[in-house]
Amino acid sequence: MTDSFPKIFEDIKADEQNADYTRQGIDPLYIVNQQARLVIIGQAPGRIAQETRQTWNDHSGDKLREWMGVDRETFYTSPCIAIMPMDFYFPGAGKSGDLPPRPGFAEKWHPRLLKLMPKIELSLLVGTYAVHAYLHQKNSVKLTDIIRDYDRYLPEFMPLAHPSWHNQLWLKKNPWYQEEVIPLLQERIRGILNEE
Repeated sequence: MTDSFPKIFEDIKADEQNADYTRQGIDPLYIVNQQARLVIIGQAPGRIAQETRQTWNDHSGDKLREWMGVDRETFYTSPCIAIMPMDFYFPGAGKSGDLPPRPGFAEKWHPRLLKLMPKIELSLLVGTYAVHAYLHQKNSVKLTDIIRDYDRYLPEFMPLAHPSWHNQLWLKKNPWYQEEVIPLLQERIRGILNEE
């Protein structure tokens, strides 16, 4: 049987791992398009994102869009941009922020979705969970070291810090990120979007 975006969506909702969400009427939250050339792989939807049914719909999203150099409309409506978190559901709140994405979730669903998006040129890996999973790095490897070595992973992947307000101190300690990584990120994204 041929796979399709609607079939995968229904399979995700029907999966026992997601049964509690489905019973509450909560659908998986992600954006995919067969024409996508850029995919944003972050952590998991936050509480606001799940409640409003819009990914990256908070201050972190505003910062990410600023880093990318795109406006809100382009971010949500361009067929070039796909958004695929490591978990498609809000995992709940912990003591120091949201809980991590559930283990094994991305491994189960991302390959099926990516197979239907053959034009992807660049994957933005936003934050520790996406970076370590997609770049096959041990948890002991520091995110700062991976991001500093970003050119090793181009042109397929670009590791990024999480744009959370929790990372303000990290940004101050690592000015090279804003000076070197962000301009390159914006240049790559402009090139991808201008191919439309």
